[in-house]
Amino acid sequence: MIVVVLPQHLRTLAGVPGDVRLEVKGQATLGSVLDALEDRFPMLRGTIRDHGTLKRRPFLRFFVCSEDWSHESPDTPLPAEVTSGKEPFMVIGAIAGG
Repeated sequence: MIVVVLPQHLRTLAGVPGDVRLEVKGQATLGSVLDALEDRFPMLRGTIRDHGTLKRRPFLRFFVCSEDWSHESPDTPLPAEVTSGKEPFMVIGAIAGG
């Protein structure tokens, strides 16, 4: 079971009060987690990744085991700490402004 932590605005859109727990079929990769998240919560499609290119949206970052995975390939396997639920997969909204 993979635990996904979403920023407040995406939790509100998905209608979930807290962390999301996902089952991922096959090997758990960065892309397969996002696929499973969008399958379970279709209203999130296009908010985390672009509809056509499936590239990460600006101002969102992915963190795995306290490391920035925002520029990793979607095929990158997630570490056992994340796939076991010990560590979360985090989607973080960046703060911008001047």
